[in-house]
Amino acid sequence: MSNSAFERVNVPPMDEYNQRLVSYVHPPDWVNPQPRDRYDLVVIGAGTAGLVVAAGAAGLGLGLKVALIEKHLMGGDCLNVGCVPSKCIIRSSRVVGQMWEAKAFGINTPEQIEVDFPAVMERMRKLRAGISHHDSAQRFQNLGIDVFLGAGRFLRNNSIEVGDKILRYKKAVIATGARAVRPPIKGIEEAGFLTNETVFSLTKRPKRLAVIGGGPIGCELAQAFNRLGCKVILFHRHSHLLNKEDTDAAEIVQNTFIREGIQLVLSSQIQRVEKTSNGKTLYYTCNGKSESVTVDEILIGAGRAPNVEGLNLVAVGVDYDRQGVKVNDYLQTTNPKIYAAGDICLNWKFTHAADAAARIVIKNTLFSPFGLGRSKLSNLVMPWVTYTDPEIAHVGMYEREAQSQGINVNTIKVPLSEVDRAIADGEESGFVKIHHKKGSDEILGATIVARHAGEMISQVTTAIVHKIGLSGLSNVIHPYPTQAEGIKKAADAYRRTLLTPTSKKFLGLLTKFS
Repeated sequence: MSNSAFERVNVPPMDEYNQRLVSYVHPPDWVNPQPRDRYDLVVIGAGTAGLVVAAGAAGLGLGLKVALIEKHLMGGDCLNVGCVPSKCIIRSSRVVGQMWEAKAFGINTPEQIEVDFPAVMERMRKLRAGISHHDSAQRFQNLGIDVFLGAGRFLRNNSIEVGDKILRYKKAVIATGARAVRPPIKGIEEAGFLTNETVFSLTKRPKRLAVIGGGPIGCELAQAFNRLGCKVILFHRHSHLLNKEDTDAAEIVQNTFIREGIQLVLSSQIQRVEKTSNGKTLYYTCNGKSESVTVDEILIGAGRAPNVEGLNLVAVGVDYDRQGVKVNDYLQTTNPKIYAAGDICLNWKFTHAADAAARIVIKNTLFSPFGLGRSKLSNLVMPWVTYTDPEIAHVGMYEREAQSQGINVNTIKVPLSEVDRAIADGEESGFVKIHHKKGSDEILGATIVARHAGEMISQVTTAIVHKIGLSGLSNVIHPYPTQAEGIKKAADAYRRTLLTPTSKKFLGLLTKFS
């Protein structure tokens, strides 16, 4: 197969780092292999879910025949336009945030902090390229996987077409992911806009940046670019940022944004956008009043849409809708030979969710004969993190969810202002909040707000997965001083609720005989 048989990919700017990235994840000289007679598993999409399924199946040493198809960049969103580049930029922006706070620690910094925006973006591209070999076409070929670059399309009779090749399969997996939503705003296509798929190609800092969407993606990038020197105005159609999140947690982030100078336009609706000689003008309504603002760039951070187009799913009886491919609890589609994993079918649009789903698919497609011993999606306990500063980490139920299911719930909240390490760190604006079943130490869910909340939440996730209650957490020794001690304080607070008048009398009796 000639290298012209699949679409060549450029990732602007095509400097040495992006050239290296492309050489790994969509090499221009790649030659698709000759297909085997029949594959045990064919995976369409080489994002996190697809890579984990393919590598997991091939890496078992069982001689399974596995094919992996990718039409764009191996590594998917996470490597190329999601987790990796965004966290690199967020890390640079956190340095600025810490410098803003330096005076409170007795450290004097220049009044004007100079951010070298091109250098920030170059650092991101360098680190992304350095990581990309893990997801490279060559690495997966070396694992014994047949890697096909090109668009996969289902055909009848358990086969998939890629260019001029036909791949026959016993089982197939759809892992084509999702993409940024293009909002139906008049004039925005003509004016031009950025999404997470294009914003990391910036080399010049936009002086004025409008961010549309006050959910996790919009909030993370709004704060990062504001700290990196953009004048950010953040539009959100709800009355509060992060409206799906714990209210107390969202309030802390919103107040942080206001303090850092991000202009919030809440309860707003953008009517139209015009490109003018001064920039891009957004016309919007806010609380019934019509206004406008002119910016240099517009960044959309308002949701994801599944990549179902071009797969010819109807031909193989796979049902789908606006939310993505429909699956059952075993991640099986309406065609029993075809499964799905990752953003294409999950409400959880996280890399770690895609990874977990992929492991279920490996088990259910290859090691569950006659449907015996299949793993269920509903058994997963899924944590997530919004990477603002401070971070919001959550796992399990929110209090409102427990109440809606008729579960009586008690909530324990420990402010970080009561945690010695947080006081020493100057990071008192946060908390540990744990929900447990009333009359029991069973943990239903938790929300943590802290600078490194994402590093703390796994302790609670582990407790839920292994059915360790608050009493068990109270018995865990935590190093002093750490911010994770807030979790132990919450567990200790539960233990103190067990000291009823009757139990106190019993304890008093024990002391007389000790």
